Amino acid sequence: MANEATSARHAVVTGSSSGIGKAIAQALIDTGWAVTGLDLSAPAIEDPRFQPVRVDLADAGSLDAAAASLHGVDALVHAAGLLRLGALGSLDPGAGELMWRLHVDAASRLADALAGPMAEKGAGRIVFIGSRVAQGMAGRGQYAATKAALIALARSWAAELAPRGVTVNVVSPAATQTAMAQNPARSATAPKLPPIGRLILPEEVAGLVLYLLSPMAAAITGQDIQICGGSSLSR
Repeated sequence: MANEATSARHAVVTGSSSGIGKAIAQALIDTGWAVTGLDLSAPAIEDPRFQPVRVDLADAGSLDAAAASLHGVDALVHAAGLLRLGALGSLDPGAGELMWRLHVDAASRLADALAGPMAEKGAGRIVFIGSRVAQGMAGRGQYAATKAALIALARSWAAELAPRGVTVNVVSPAATQTAMAQNPARSATAPKLPPIGRLILPEEVAGLVLYLLSPMAAAITGQDIQICGGSSLSR
């Protein structure tokens, strides 16, 4: 049954065609939200409350046009992402630029377009999907830098928006059971299992995002919340 508190609410979710983004979009739909999914890939969800918008999130012009068409948005969840590996001495500048455009520039453009209308009505939620790798990891420097940038953006924007009823947070999973983690190209650098003995599930990430978008999370802002399966315990 749809939750009456969220039945008329509208969320924009990037990367909604697979992995964490799809799990978040489906969880929102299942609890009564209307969802606009932004993704370059074909939609993987069929539901009357789901509106797919095909857009290259790494292309500034296309993304700005898509953002300008969005109205009545109550929440933004930027979940789209990709991983390109590269050790110092053999970095690929193109890969670094692509990850920056997708992770950081896309987040900036969407938040810039949508946060103002949220603040005008005195309520709104913004969640970025980060990564524990933001703390640094060998061979993932360029990726880590983009995810660390999301935390800095979230904290800065949270400070700007807190008095206006809009929260901004980051959810940072450890290795998650997605196609990206299971890519055969990563066989030499397979994700390390958290202490719980398995990968994090996309639905578990979606559950936390759903809470951060709820009225009960109105006092949580500017935070980087980790879903680590115990990985943080060794710090």
